[in-house]
Amino acid sequence: MRKIVRFIIWICSKFTRQEIEQVTFYKCPNDHCPLYLRNLDQLNAAEKHLRQQRSSQFSVRYIYSDYRFQTTDLQPAAPESPRVDLARIHSLSHVVGLILAFHISFGIAARILREIFQIPISYQTVLNYTEAAAFHCHRFNLAHKGPTDSRCAGDETYIKIAGKWHYTFLCLGANSHKITSYHVADTRDARDATIALNELVRTAPPHQPTEIIVDGNPAYGAAIHFLNQRRAKNNQPRALTIHHVLGLQNLDQDSEHWRPYKQLIERLIRTYRFHTRAACGFGWRNGAVAVTVLFVTYYNFLRPHMALRADVPVHLDEEVTRQGAGSPPSPLLFHPCLVRKAINPTLPLTQNLALLQPPAFHAILDTTCNDTRE
Repeated sequence: MRKIVRFIIWICSKFTRQEIEQVTFYKCPNDHCPLYLRNLDQLNAAEKHLRQQRSSQFSVRYIYSDYRFQTTDLQPAAPESPRVDLARIHSLSHVVGLILAFHISFGIAARILREIFQIPISYQTVLNYTEAAAFHCHRFNLAHKGPTDSRCAGDETYIKIAGKWHYTFLCLGANSHKITSYHVADTRDARDATIALNELVRTAPPHQPTEIIVDGNPAYGAAIHFLNQRRAKNNQPRALTIHHVLGLQNLDQDSEHWRPYKQLIERLIRTYRFHTRAACGFGWRNGAVAVTVLFVTYYNFLRPHMALRADVPVHLDEEVTRQGAGSPPSPLLFHPCLVRKAINPTLPLTQNLALLQPPAFHAILDTTCNDTRE
């Protein structure tokens, strides 16, 4: 950082400095700067005319950003401590499994349980069980997502919380088709983008170079700059490379080459919005985080993918057996496909519950709950 500042002083004789929260901006004011002159030459006549009226819309001068993020500030959004202990509830574990499966897959758990299974349950109970399960599943997602792919696509989407727009950051592995990072934030600035990408590279192999395909949001470039700078201070090789896909048309070679990866993350966002649309927005932030966490659990560990020949991105049998062996099975989550096949509305509740068999995901909450108690 000091070397770059001295370089600016030597070239420009002076520089402007601006501090905003955890970042300091250094801007070169020299009108004879080679970078400044080159950027001006690249503007066409219409852009030069517009720049005279709206100069703030064009960034033609050299700007260096010095971010001062701490490791404790780069943790993804996590569910709050639940008000309900799943180990002490009066509902059967099968009922909890049905609630989570219907709520995450269809968003109408309470209505289905009342009308089809004749289980008197309120919507508030569904929300309480969802938040309690998400508290344990969040740590499970981070611990069992596996190594990060060498190529990943990232993007953010809108989500409404308490009548205001918030943003959900998602990163998807290009080969494994698993969600490698997720974060719910109230802004989409450099700090939130850094949180999402920092979680992405946390499980990357030590010397694996990772390529990130994103849109034109400048926050991703600032995040990658900070992460690579931090690795350079620790004498580690450069880990992240960014590729931009701009707009809806391929107007440049980079956009044409990396467009297929951008379409992967766009399809993931459509799937995510389908699973959150039934909520019609969230009353508070913890509810949005809980649904996002359980969606990632469902997407990575339960949902069959056509691109993987009806397989799941992350297999749980080995991971769960390694950490949860010896614990009694507790089917607190069900695969939606198994639930749909097992439901028979003509049978009473007890016979329907007897038909439901727990899938490979039955030990997730058991493992995390046991770790919490210890």
